[in-house]
Amino acid sequence: AAAALNVAALRDATDKELNELAQDAVDETTRRRARHVISENARTVAFASALDARDYKRAGELMSQSHDSMRDDYNVSVPEIDALVEIALAVPGVYGSRLTGGGFGGCTVSLVDEHAVQPLLSAVDANYPARSGGHTATHFVTKAGAGARVVDLSTL
Repeated sequence: AAAALNVAALRDATDKELNELAQDAVDETTRRRARHVISENARTVAFASALDARDYKRAGELMSQSHDSMRDDYNVSVPEIDALVEIALAVPGVYGSRLTGGGFGGCTVSLVDEHAVQPLLSAVDANYPARSGGHTATHFVTKAGAGARVVDLSTL
């Protein structure tokens, strides 16, 4: 797709350029995969801006759009993961949820207001087994940290 768009990498392409690309330039699967990469790059930048602005509603919307794109354009989600996302998004106080990791199963990450953590865990415990053939989910509750940085070990 990058070659058809005359760019070195899809990160250098825009949705507009992809939409204007002749239909016969790439097959439909390649077009969907390229759409995911291009839109995911834009979502990542917008997500960082939303977090900087503490706009968790917008950040959550972007997470959900990311999941939809991974499911529909990149085709790396599975019904069990989709179920976890749907269960999470039905809980008030959950801003967004998406597949994380390499795809084809694994886990989700959800952006959740602190007061909604327990209701989310309860909803997953109550609803996931019926949506996953009797499987249960393991929960990991975390808080965002400062991110990658250099740590002077001599001060510890």
